[in-house]
Amino acid sequence: MNENLERLILRAEQLMTRIEAALPQPFSPPDWSTAIAWRYRRRHSGHGLLTPVRHVGAISLDDLKEIDGQKEKIRLNTLHFVQGKPANNVLLTGARGTGKSSLIKACLNAYSRQGLRLIEVDKTDMIDLPDIVDVVAQRPEKFIVFCDDLSFDEGEPGYKALKSTLDGSVAAATPNVLIYATSNRRHLLPEYMKENLTYTHTEDGEVHPGEVVEEKISLSERFGLWVSFYPFNQDEYLAIVAQWLSSFGVSAQAIAAARAESLVWALERGSRSGRVAYQFARDYAGRNSPPASHAVSSLPPEGAVGALGPPGGARSA
Repeated sequence: MNENLERLILRAEQLMTRIEAALPQPFSPPDWSTAIAWRYRRRHSGHGLLTPVRHVGAISLDDLKEIDGQKEKIRLNTLHFVQGKPANNVLLTGARGTGKSSLIKACLNAYSRQGLRLIEVDKTDMIDLPDIVDVVAQRPEKFIVFCDDLSFDEGEPGYKALKSTLDGSVAAATPNVLIYATSNRRHLLPEYMKENLTYTHTEDGEVHPGEVVEEKISLSERFGLWVSFYPFNQDEYLAIVAQWLSSFGVSAQAIAAARAESLVWALERGSRSGRVAYQFARDYAGRNSPPASHAVSSLPPEGAVGALGPPGGARSA
């Protein structure tokens, strides 16, 4: 009888252990000394976890050209942030492959020694944003919560969590946390032709947006700083191609000879972005360089480039 009872108790304890492991656990902070950048991931079990990014893309602010105005706005905002001065949440929007995410990585590299840290969060995990902010709120470092390629479909839960965290929650804003997001959509939500019908007209001719439009605009307006990026013209694109080819060890004569081929490459992809320039340079260098000279120490390792996304590309000579 005692043996049966002990066996039953043992099985019950094992079952309780399994159930406790499956239940959502309190979000615990990691060892912050192991990295300057982190990824937040929610597991299938519901557990939230911050994992260190071991190799951050080794890109610097000086590497980023052809976007001087945008770079200075982001740099100054980030500098004020790490100095403890007032700073804004930032929304970077515009043409793809023009250096939006690369600029944020460059700021991290520039100011990490002053205590700047970065936490990358997917838009699907934005619902946990309040928990992430609570975990870092008492830390001495300054944290950028970074979401790349942010956009929402109708009814996604992360939309309201982000909106509340930016401005509107009962809790006061945390002085050591800012949100930097990149997006190809200015208002982060899809916009439909039928929404134009919600606009109203006053007697004196003024036009006022309807409630649906106001709701969509309200999220992007909560970012204090908007920075727009535009497609590169042909000369800018060629300058970026030349810089990347030079970084891969291609001679000046070969770079000049590759101009026409690089333009065809961009035409086939329908874009003259920095990312396209980088992809062309890799292809050209791979086809025209001997194996021994392919590795170039001035470039970040492939794994490091991909650690926080591929190069956005506004990098030129």
